Amino acid sequence: MTVIRHPRPASVRHRQWPLCRRCSGLALDLGSARTRAWIAGRGMVLDVPTVTFPGTGAVHPIQRGTIVDTAGTARMLDRLLGHRLPRLGRPLVVVTAPVLDGLAFRTAARTAVEILRPRAVLTVPGARAVALAAGADHVRPLLVVDIGAHLTEVVLLADGAVTDARRTALGTGDLTDGTAPALITEAVVEMVSAMLRQDRTALTRVALRRGVLLAGGGALRPDITRDLPGGLGCPVQPVPSPHTAAVRGAAGLLAAAHHHPSLTGTV
Repeated sequence: MTVIRHPRPASVRHRQWPLCRRCSGLALDLGSARTRAWIAGRGMVLDVPTVTFPGTGAVHPIQRGTIVDTAGTARMLDRLLGHRLPRLGRPLVVVTAPVLDGLAFRTAARTAVEILRPRAVLTVPGARAVALAAGADHVRPLLVVDIGAHLTEVVLLADGAVTDARRTALGTGDLTDGTAPALITEAVVEMVSAMLRQDRTALTRVALRRGVLLAGGGALRPDITRDLPGGLGCPVQPVPSPHTAAVRGAAGLLAAAHHHPSLTGTV
């Protein structure tokens, strides 16, 4: 389990995003199991396995929240999206990123996305994108649990910014290997309990009283959604279409960037 606690000063929490009313736009959610893409004006255009074919069989360039093959990721994006984007103009691209190891992921993602000749590449924490897709109130503390195929993140948001995060290299894709769903539930409960013990601000406790926002493929599994509220002792609310929430939230940021001269975000 990996831990991060990094409340960011207000001076770096808010930055301007470029105004882009005329350029095309692309939202990307690069997961270890699935790659999802949303093109402005066309909606969701991709929901496919994250795989590339360098000539020696299928290779997975993203593994458990880490881009392990940047060149392979670029080839995959070119194959999937190169022919879908307008030939004229350069797209504004918004990419979701895991909170932990986010700097390495963002750097690799920007390098890979260069194959699409972007006008600019913006990144947003996946948990924040989920909250945006759910239309959640960002002013109050919010706890987001994202259970993906090979990675589970628990993220505390306060005023839209990440204040604490935990993750474990375990997800729904591991359940086919004989792993009981209860292990994912137990891992989430352990991460939230650790947050409570180490939080000197009471933000985690306030967020739990509000309830947990659940996203990712794990939110579609009744055996997880049934047991998680009892383990956490609070309501658990799956977001609508939880497996695509991150890319839809990124698409919402993309639309805002197209119509507003500035907005709060992570660049």
